[in-house]
Amino acid sequence: AGHPAPEAGDVALLQYTGGTTGEPKGAVLTHRNLRANAAQGRAWVPGLRDGAETVYAVLPLFHAYGLTLCLTFAVSIGATLVLFPRFDADQVLDAVRRRPPTFLPAVPPVYAKLATAARERGVDLTSIRYALSGAMSLPPATVELWEQVTGGLLVEGYGMTETSPITVGNPVAPTRRPGTVGVPFPSTDVRIVDPEDPSRDRAPGEAGELLVHGPQVFSGYWHRPEETAKVLLPGGWMRTGDIVTMDADGFITVVDRIKELIITGGFNVYPSEVEEALRRVPGVREAAAVGMPTDDGEEVVAAVVVDPAVAASPEAIRTSCRTHLAGYKVPRRVVIVDELPYSQIGKILRREVRERLLAGR
Repeated sequence: AGHPAPEAGDVALLQYTGGTTGEPKGAVLTHRNLRANAAQGRAWVPGLRDGAETVYAVLPLFHAYGLTLCLTFAVSIGATLVLFPRFDADQVLDAVRRRPPTFLPAVPPVYAKLATAARERGVDLTSIRYALSGAMSLPPATVELWEQVTGGLLVEGYGMTETSPITVGNPVAPTRRPGTVGVPFPSTDVRIVDPEDPSRDRAPGEAGELLVHGPQVFSGYWHRPEETAKVLLPGGWMRTGDIVTMDADGFITVVDRIKELIITGGFNVYPSEVEEALRRVPGVREAAAVGMPTDDGEEVVAAVVVDPAVAASPEAIRTSCRTHLAGYKVPRRVVIVDELPYSQIGKILRREVRERLLAGR
C-alpha cells in the first residue's frame, strides 16, 4: 500500500517564528490552514486566469508570506513560477524581458527599487497587473510610483506566520485604500478588543488589539502549551499583538505592535508614527524609534542612518521632528548609526536596535 494521503487536519508544516517575544517557536500549520489561505488568495484577486499567470518569487520561501503567495497560491492557480535566489533589481529586470510577470508579491522596498530601476533602464513592467505587499507598512508614495510605472494595482495586505499568513487585504480594485491594510479575507472574522482584557470589545473606531478567526488560523506552537494559551483564546480566536483601528466601512489600519509601544510620562507613543516623522527629515535615510528605560518609565530614543552629504545633526533632527509630532513623542535622544538591523525580509528589528542601544553599541 502507498503512503496514506494526509488528512485536512494533519500537520503540514512547522513554520518557525520569533513571534512577539523573539524566542523562535514552531507554528503548527495544517494542510487545511495552507490550502484555505491559498483558496482565500485565489478568491481575493478577480481576473486571475488559471494556467496563464506568471508569479515572480523574490520572497524567501522559508517565510510564511513567500510560502503561501509564491508556492501554494501560485501552484493552486497553475501559474508559471519564476524563482529568484534573492531580490536583485537587475536580475529581476533581465528576467522580465524573457518571461514577463503578471503577479508580484513583495515587500515595500522591493517595489520602490524595482520601479525606479525599470524607469532608469527603460524596462516595461506593464505586464504586472497585480502586486500584493505585506510584512511592513506600505508608503502611499511607493503605491503612486509603482502604479504609474506598471499601470497595475499595488495593494497592501496583513498577516502573521500563525495565520498561514494572510487575514486582511485591500480589495484588488480601485476601491483599495492606501494607508490601510484592508478588510478581512473571505471566511475570516475579526474583533478589536481591549488588550488588557480581550473579552471586552472596543467601541467602533476606537484603537484596540486585533483578534482574528478563520480556517487559516494555526492550532498552536509545537510543544509550547503556555505560549499557545497566551495567543489562542477559547473559540479559536488568535491574538495578533497588533493595535489597529477600523473605520465605518470595515477598513483596518495598523497602529503598532503592542510589545513595541513606548510609554513615556504616562502617554502611549507608537514607534511607527515617530519613525515616519524622522524619515521626513532631510538627510535621514532610515530610522527606528524605541523605548529606553529611565528612572520613572521610558523615553523615546531614535537610531537613524543619515546621508553623509547632508549634515543632519541629532539636534537638527529633533528640531525638525517637532513640526510633525506632539512634544512628548519627539525623541529625547537621536543616535546616528552606520546601519540598522533588518530581518531576512527587510523589516527593521526594533528589539535588536533597543538591545544595541542598551549595550552602548
